[in-house]
Amino acid sequence: MKPRASIIIVNWNGIEHLPSCLDSLAAQSFRDFEVILVDNGSTDGSSALLRDRYPWVKLVELAENTGFATGNNIGLTHASGDYIVTLNNDTFAATDWLATIVAVADGYPEAGMVGSRICSYDEPDMVDSIGVGICRDGMSRGRFRRQRFSSLGMADVEEILLPSACVALYRRAMLEETGFFDDDFFAYAEDTDLGLRCRLAGWKALLATRAVVYHKYSMTGGFFSPLKLYLVERNHYWAALKTFPPGMLLLVPFFTLIRYVEQGRSILSGHGSGGEFLASGSRWALIAALLKGQWHAVLGVPRMLRKRRSIMGKRKIGSRDISRLLQQYRLTFRELLDRG
Repeated sequence: MKPRASIIIVNWNGIEHLPSCLDSLAAQSFRDFEVILVDNGSTDGSSALLRDRYPWVKLVELAENTGFATGNNIGLTHASGDYIVTLNNDTFAATDWLATIVAVADGYPEAGMVGSRICSYDEPDMVDSIGVGICRDGMSRGRFRRQRFSSLGMADVEEILLPSACVALYRRAMLEETGFFDDDFFAYAEDTDLGLRCRLAGWKALLATRAVVYHKYSMTGGFFSPLKLYLVERNHYWAALKTFPPGMLLLVPFFTLIRYVEQGRSILSGHGSGGEFLASGSRWALIAALLKGQWHAVLGVPRMLRKRRSIMGKRKIGSRDISRLLQQYRLTFRELLDRG
């Protein structure tokens, strides 16, 4: 019999994280699941570790690093569950995590996406992400980051805009309608793009607050690496271009300028992401990555517009509805940049 849930883990040189992650999956109270690990050309012995210690994991070995988006798309071709669960390799899941998230998905068939409470690996009450918020220029990040979950007073099930793909359940029936991640994104903002496409298709998104996973934030991409900055800068424009309502899309350049002003403020103050920038030791490389991301975003406009036409041709909610959702879950630039 096919499993209820298929957990896809994309790995690239993450051997130091895999034992903790996979041991937590082996200890899950819910047993009707499979694990597919897509190895993106690792050179650190990850595949050997899987074959030696975790033979119950389906190992899909790739010759090169295809990124998070394509890695998950390849994993989907090996998955047979009705629920597709993405999980970062640098996570540790509570014993009842999968049982809880599956129960919420079972109880709310209108929800195509179910997120988890993602907290810090080192500080279990510190929120890493509780759903995703989006700025006016398309930039996104986890909501309530660096807040204490115990202070938020949330119900067991909350509506969200969309989940972080660090830990997310997607209904297969929805993915058959909308498609999975966009291969062009490689990594970062691919979950924002997917979540908004699914929202436009009429699916809801929920958060199972009692489904807890602990995350070592940015262990693969780096806290402030040129590659991450390039991909985030490029991809957030593409996500907005594909999914934003026309009125909001026309204002993206204006709000991008406001974001740059806020980034300048952050750098001058030395707080949040500005402090990370100053401490990075690669300031010119970061600036070059930012400019490269903008240029490549522009080069991709014709391709993204073709994708937008396809998405809008299938949507089930109108511009007013998606505008309301983006307003409801809006993230300010200060929230985006301040990490304290």
